[in-house]
Amino acid sequence: MTRHPMRPTSLRSSGAPPAAISGRRIVLRQLVASDFDAWSEVRQRNDAWLTKWEPMRHAGVADPTVDRSAFASRCTTRERERTAGLTYPFGVFVDGGRFVGELNINHVNRGALQTATLGYWIDEAQAGRGLVVEAIVVVFKFAFDDLSLSRLEICIVPRNHNSRRVMEKLQIREEGIAQRFLEINGTREDHVRYGFTDVEWVERGADLISEWL
Repeated sequence: MTRHPMRPTSLRSSGAPPAAISGRRIVLRQLVASDFDAWSEVRQRNDAWLTKWEPMRHAGVADPTVDRSAFASRCTTRERERTAGLTYPFGVFVDGGRFVGELNINHVNRGALQTATLGYWIDEAQAGRGLVVEAIVVVFKFAFDDLSLSRLEICIVPRNHNSRRVMEKLQIREEGIAQRFLEINGTREDHVRYGFTDVEWVERGADLISEWL
């Protein structure tokens, strides 16, 4: 399969994942312990906006939104998973370094599958600007051109209309409902499954970059 050279370029060294990848307005890079203050402020301010769409926090486990050491441990765990090629986590930054959200490539499966899932969230104050759409196109390029994955999947609670609107803007193919797919805020929830493949990236990548980056 032919890969087309496209923006944005990734910053890489000796085969390692990129230190940062960027689009027109955004920079994506892995979060580090020193990002705690910015991350904590955004997460706490958006608690009601975000937690209704996320798995419930476990009682007795330190909350990284208020516990600096727990956030540092979270960063260390994600770095270990990234090094193992299991997860590629990115903070989303705009306006010269303001943190506004996260977009993660999760559950990377190699071998015959060559797949992963995407998960994302954005500061409510930044919603509606197309930042998540832009970030997804940046991550598509990284996932298909740099990681050589064959398929990405995004799974969304059906009533999460804001997240589904992102899929509509990108015209990502809907593949049906996965019943009782994941625990969300204490309840097993159905999810709409969206899929995008390397073949679709070759066919549509240049247009997506032209439109969103």
